[in-house]
Amino acid sequence: MKRPTRDILLDTGPLVAALDRSDQWHDACAGVMEDLVARCVTTEAVVTEACHMVGRGGARASLVIDFLLAAEVPVLALDPGALRHAARLMDRYANMPMDFADASLVVLAEALDLNTALSTDRRGFRAYRATRGAPFKLLPERA
Repeated sequence: MKRPTRDILLDTGPLVAALDRSDQWHDACAGVMEDLVARCVTTEAVVTEACHMVGRGGARASLVIDFLLAAEVPVLALDPGALRHAARLMDRYANMPMDFADASLVVLAEALDLNTALSTDRRGFRAYRATRGAPFKLLPERA
């Protein structure tokens, strides 16, 4: 994986919240997204999940892609080894449960040595650990 010059993992929740004014996290995420989006990197799994959620909410699903392209957020795919690692993480955190989008971000965090996540998933990302065992720093700091 080529290392992007980004230091924040972008999860599904903030993408959806920033694009949906009715989302409970909208104000918190829209407020920080403008300042932080230039530092974000995400995965194809997150984009897929966000497109589904935005579309289910009644907006154009492609709005997510339009936003990421305009913001020039790198969207990375997992190679076969990373996919295997994601599957192992999903098994390890099955009690959460950890979905594939979250697993893809933890794998990316390990590959790029990142520990900050822009996420509304407090329960999951407070429990997840990258290889070195450090907890994730979560943004936005409050809803």
